[in-house]
Amino acid sequence: MLIKLSIKNYILIHELEIDFSPGFSVITGETGAGKSILLGALGLILGQRADSGILLDKSQKCVVEGCFFIRGYNLEDLFSRNELDYDDSVILRREINQGGKSRAFINDTPVNLALLKDLGDRLVNIHSQNSIITLNDSNFQLAVIDSYARIQAEVSVYKAGYLHLTELKRQLTEVQEQEARAAGARDYNQFLLDELNRANLKAGEFGELEEQLELLTHAGEIKNNLFHTSQLISGNEGNILTQLSEAIHAMTTVAKFKTELKAIVERLNINYIDIKDLAKDISILEEQIYVDPATLESLTQRLDHLNRLLKKHQVSTIEDLMDFKQTIEKKVVNVVDLENQASRLTLEISKLEASLLGKARDISAKRLKAFPKFEQEIITLLSQVGIAMAQFKIECLNADTLTRDGIDKVRFLFSANKGVEIRELSHTASGGELSRLMLGIKSLISQKNLLPTIVFDEIDNGVSGEVAGKVGSILKQMGGKLQVIAITHLPQIAGKGDHHYWVYKTEHKETTTTYIKQLSDKERVVEIAKMLSNDVVTDSAVKNANELLGN
Repeated sequence: MLIKLSIKNYILIHELEIDFSPGFSVITGETGAGKSILLGALGLILGQRADSGILLDKSQKCVVEGCFFIRGYNLEDLFSRNELDYDDSVILRREINQGGKSRAFINDTPVNLALLKDLGDRLVNIHSQNSIITLNDSNFQLAVIDSYARIQAEVSVYKAGYLHLTELKRQLTEVQEQEARAAGARDYNQFLLDELNRANLKAGEFGELEEQLELLTHAGEIKNNLFHTSQLISGNEGNILTQLSEAIHAMTTVAKFKTELKAIVERLNINYIDIKDLAKDISILEEQIYVDPATLESLTQRLDHLNRLLKKHQVSTIEDLMDFKQTIEKKVVNVVDLENQASRLTLEISKLEASLLGKARDISAKRLKAFPKFEQEIITLLSQVGIAMAQFKIECLNADTLTRDGIDKVRFLFSANKGVEIRELSHTASGGELSRLMLGIKSLISQKNLLPTIVFDEIDNGVSGEVAGKVGSILKQMGGKLQVIAITHLPQIAGKGDHHYWVYKTEHKETTTTYIKQLSDKERVVEIAKMLSNDVVTDSAVKNANELLGN
């Protein structure tokens, strides 16, 4: 429920603050006084968009603030989900600066406009002439039935599931498109991968092969030189070891005569042992070296094969080739993954569609069950507001596929006159009839929803006299269940209000400013008398005003 509304620097409003009460409140005033400006300001804190054009003083920012009592409307979860502190009252604030930049607050916590609108939609419903257009919208008509049947929770669960289904289908389409693009290269990539797998690539292999090939290519030359060296050291007559042995013997015989000679003998012995070991190693190595044409041919072919792969894939090392193989492997694996993803998503979509179809059928059955009573209550309300011969019917068609609203598509059919075929609202109802039909619909919904506040802007369009009084009675009856605020030009409706606010404007030297005040009982009589007699307060007008007020 709206408790207080304060507005600063908005169009014709310099600054005003107004308190609201439960029940049925009416707002009156001359045309152009600024009644709709109040609604515009209220709309700002309910999440409507705005720009710097609304500023009365272009050097100052506009600030609109509303205080609402929200206990009992199940809003705790919304506050918790958005990490906001919950209390029984909440303050919504909107600021628009000179550059048109907007800031929104809930209890002084900055929030985005979407969250402000989400909360605002749960606090206030504004009914204006423009909103009559929505009465012809099938989605709105379904929402009305769902509200009346009290199945909004089930519909919300279904819609959440449907949105998930839509997202899964989007993902499946994306995966299938990726799969289609990858499928063209799949066979070629698999061929490349098989070829590289058969190559058994090893890091550093290229250098090892070149070294082995070099060795095998010169094996005969190496073996000959090793043999020749071995012969020089230990094989031929007069070889190095024989001569070194003779030198040791000669030096040993004289070593006792001088210390330095002993050292020479020791060094000769050491060299003899080293050269003897060297001769043995050379002999072993010479035996290991052999000419193998088959191995040479195999190594040559292996190197040729690797070189062809390097050239084919335009890389310079085996390591680069191995990296390229990993890349190809990922592409091949990715195709398989995409196929698995597509299969998984297809199965998930199939299961979800089956589940949603069941939910949609349950919802459809509950909607159909609510139609007869809803139709009859609308006809009764239309009769009360001067359309005694009204005919109203809900036509329901089942969709071939699941939609955001289930499997139903509804049309409200209407006729205001006996004997006239009922047709869609857009083809048969006048503006005044649509206005009264919307009033009846919102009256029924208000009894089910317990919406905190509903605001009617000129609900009296196209009605007058006795019918206006009945409209006022319906609004007053609605005010017993929720807060109702109505902007009206008709005294019959104004007289039904529990509270009466008067909007007026004052022209200054260079500006015009809008104000609002709550009228006392005496002031109400005068205001309604003016409405009855075109601003001329006559005794008969005062008498009629008192009658309308029940005085």
